[in-house]
Amino acid sequence: MPGKSVISPVPDYHGFSHLAGDAEGVPEGDYRVRLRPLSRRRPVRTALIAVFAFAFESTFFGWLLASVELPDRRMQTVLFAATVFMIAATALIELFRLVNVVTLCLATLRALDPVPVEPDELLRVAFLTTIVPGKEPIEMVEKTLRAAMRIRHPGRYHVWLLDEGDDPEVKAMCRRVGAYHFSRKGVPEWNTAAGGFKAKTKHGNYNSWIDKHGARYDVFVSVDPDHVPLENFCERLLGYFRDPDVAFVIGPQIYGNYDNVITRWAESQQYLFHSLLQRAGNKLGIPMLVGTNNAVRISALKSIGGLQDSITEDMATSLAQHAARNPATGRHWRSVYTPDVLAVGEGPSSWTDYFSQQHRWSRGTDEVVVAGFAKMAHRLGVRRALHYALLMAYYPLTALAWLLGAATAVCHVVLGVKGVQVPQQVWLMLYVDAALFQVGLYLWNRRHNVSPHEDAGSSGLSGMLLSTLCAPIYVTSFLQAVLRRRAGFVVTPKGDSASPDRLLTFRTHLRWAAFFAVLLVVAAVTGHAHGFMWLWPALNLALCLTPPAIWALQTLGRTPENQVIEEKEPHMIEISV
Repeated sequence: MPGKSVISPVPDYHGFSHLAGDAEGVPEGDYRVRLRPLSRRRPVRTALIAVFAFAFESTFFGWLLASVELPDRRMQTVLFAATVFMIAATALIELFRLVNVVTLCLATLRALDPVPVEPDELLRVAFLTTIVPGKEPIEMVEKTLRAAMRIRHPGRYHVWLLDEGDDPEVKAMCRRVGAYHFSRKGVPEWNTAAGGFKAKTKHGNYNSWIDKHGARYDVFVSVDPDHVPLENFCERLLGYFRDPDVAFVIGPQIYGNYDNVITRWAESQQYLFHSLLQRAGNKLGIPMLVGTNNAVRISALKSIGGLQDSITEDMATSLAQHAARNPATGRHWRSVYTPDVLAVGEGPSSWTDYFSQQHRWSRGTDEVVVAGFAKMAHRLGVRRALHYALLMAYYPLTALAWLLGAATAVCHVVLGVKGVQVPQQVWLMLYVDAALFQVGLYLWNRRHNVSPHEDAGSSGLSGMLLSTLCAPIYVTSFLQAVLRRRAGFVVTPKGDSASPDRLLTFRTHLRWAAFFAVLLVVAAVTGHAHGFMWLWPALNLALCLTPPAIWALQTLGRTPENQVIEEKEPHMIEISV
């Protein structure tokens, strides 16, 4: 039954923790991280599929531009302006789609895995995780700390818990586990209104610990408090620090509470980022920092003033770190992404928490794009700046495409403006061909999936659908970023603290659904919905109603007995090593 808490068979996490291959011995001489391609078996086929996907999409875009005819200037001023706007909007929407295809094609051709090496035994390592008492269950964090105590590292290795509340119960738990306890509570210089020590933020908590204890260690490894690290966590991450220019190393984000449909879809949605885009970042040494599990060179982080002040501090920190240079070598700082699954966490298990997560990620990305990226693009260099521009483009371009599509629908339905006039049969043929090759390239790359939970050869279509369903959330985030509305850091509820879903959870989707429903009624009254122009509002209406419809079906299928089981059974993450 939907919603019932069931412990699924435990995947082979240990096997997936060696996806990058066996570690090489201690390197000799001037070591630099070595990389190897993913497509060693079928590189020619991979290149051809990527080239064809780009060719079909660019051909469609070129044909569309060549087919555009400007409206007669003798038209009424309002109609002329609306027609020009619709033509420009249509061209921009297709340009955005071309950008997404270019991103996918380049990632396909550039994806590389690092060759692991044995870590330096002399590295002084601190394991860090955090807790916000009252919002994150102590039992969940204790499980994470106990797993951290089992991590293997032959040199100095200490486990730390960064406690935002300086809670006595948390202190007692740390003593019971054998972990060190740190809290910045009550220290004014570590609880500022903004900046690196901003109060009630993850980056402020970490930066405070670095300010107090960072000098005692060379590297810190960290996970979110709901992530359980594997025993070989350090063994698989720390070897890359033999390269003096490596500032941080990251691994993929994997959800262990896989008994929930939203969690399953959410992990599938992340496939493209963790299985392809991050690996493509290895080509230039610039994979993005991900806060869920990572290893960071403390001296490199200190050189840029610590973790950056942003609701997505990992992306902002990535840009700042990669724009800076290592003073010891004069070269840009680099990062490494390994496909090894080294920690298993909890994903959002309700629509409320999932939308909150997506809003935070998209809002933080939009803020960086709007306010910060242009200032440091020149310091990144052309190739690195282009990579980050394409990486960050998804959220704002999705929002802009949605808004432009809604505006063109209004112009057509209300004013009767037709916009771009092209043969519909030719348009449909070229559009479908381009879309099929784009989807085909996506499916082809699925063989590189790093998730232990998805079957080999699975399509990942549920993840693609979920990305589409989030478009209204991305629109809200984008508008807030453009309008410079204030945003605070929100702790994503975990474990038994997961937020329940209500009808208000879907208020953004329902507002847009009402908008498109009104458009369809107006179209029926005015008779302005010519050709395929009715399709856009109809599809978006269905899209907006899908999440509340799924929730309603889940609620109807959940018996009182199931609800009691849900409340009593804790979320489980089991790791077999």
